[in-house]
Amino acid sequence: MLKPSKVAVLGGGSFGTAIANIMANNGHSVCLWMRNDQRADEINQQHINRSYLPDYPLNEQLQASTDLAAAVQGCEIVFMAVPSSSSRAVAKELVAHIADGCILISTTKGIEPENFKLMSQVLAEEIPQARIGVLSGPNLAKEIAAGQITGTVIASEDDELNETIQTLLHSGTFRVYASNDVFGVELGGALKNIYAIISGMAAAMGTGQNTISMLMTRSLAEMSRFAVHKGADPMTFLGLAGVGDLIATCMSPLSRNYRVGYQLGEGKALDDIVAELGQVAEGVNTLKLIKQQSDELGIYMPLVSALYDVIYNKKTIKEVVGAMMFSEQNRDVEFTVQ
Repeated sequence: MLKPSKVAVLGGGSFGTAIANIMANNGHSVCLWMRNDQRADEINQQHINRSYLPDYPLNEQLQASTDLAAAVQGCEIVFMAVPSSSSRAVAKELVAHIADGCILISTTKGIEPENFKLMSQVLAEEIPQARIGVLSGPNLAKEIAAGQITGTVIASEDDELNETIQTLLHSGTFRVYASNDVFGVELGGALKNIYAIISGMAAAMGTGQNTISMLMTRSLAEMSRFAVHKGADPMTFLGLAGVGDLIATCMSPLSRNYRVGYQLGEGKALDDIVAELGQVAEGVNTLKLIKQQSDELGIYMPLVSALYDVIYNKKTIKEVVGAMMFSEQNRDVEFTVQ
């Protein structure tokens, strides 16, 4: 059993708060770093995060702070749960406060647009003294906070790190599996957001279960085709970080990307949807990057191209669907395991 650890979670959104609470419930000393003084006081005094998890009381031992240096002081383990657009800036600030050999876990499912870097690569560049892993899976934060059973994947080439995080987060409702395929686990978490938008659009249009099952299966094929081309293990996409995360995100209104897609399917403009949500869903940004990469590398991704046409080329959904149904018919499963 892991001795009580001092842990920091950077990012006071729904997922950061949910995993911080799991670790506090497990008896660890946890500080949740956030930028808003009022929300930090709310957690410290009322033990609730009304902005993101208003219906779920938090462990009274969970502390919050807006002082980054104080939040991570003496910590053996730090989780990064900030948006991808903020990850490098936070890492640059964090590097001066992290000890050599500190475990640093990214939970962010996104890609840096300037250079197609995943968040683990960003962290490795900015904080080279850290031991880095990634956490990803079918992890809708409100369900985790409600104590509904789920699992996740910790991925690192460092087996000791994997075992540490498994013990740290394990509970009666949250199980952690290990993987050494960091790139595949992280890329799966980023890619599935695109397909959640497509799934939401299909649901808004009243499509049947045959259509939904086809879309999700072909989404998995596209995800794995792209990831394998980039060097990931295809078997990763048959696990929780691949098909598991894809199912959860493509079928739940709790997913921000699904909600974006649903409103697009209802005919709303993307700018209006983003304004209503208050932030851009990761899948919208990821779509541009994957479309550019797939075109450059010659990777066949018809669903990505179709969604790109709808959002950025202003084509109608009817036009795009018609073109897809009469496009080249490829094989169902395109990779094999030796």
